[in-house]
Amino acid sequence: MGSDASKIIHLVRGEDGRPAKMAELPPPGLKRWMPRSKAQVVAAVHSGAISLDDACERYDLSVEEFLSWEEAIDHYGLTGLRMNEVQRHRHAH
Repeated sequence: MGSDASKIIHLVRGEDGRPAKMAELPPPGLKRWMPRSKAQVVAAVHSGAISLDDACERYDLSVEEFLSWEEAIDHYGLTGLRMNEVQRHRHAH
């Protein structure tokens, strides 16, 4: 992951430094995704709190959508997760 990886992983850590529990992740069926919620899901998958398959099922995501969030974080940090930013970067490729 890029230079923002440790910051993103930190978003899903509890106060004691351990990975967040499932109850601390965004609720299933979320319709309006904010950058921080996307980052929480990516970080949870990276930390092993939830598998990629389980995250995609829980949040009704395609693997491609999840990977686009990962790529946005890697290249642009949290600002890359704003919908307009992600769309702009997709069209630039």
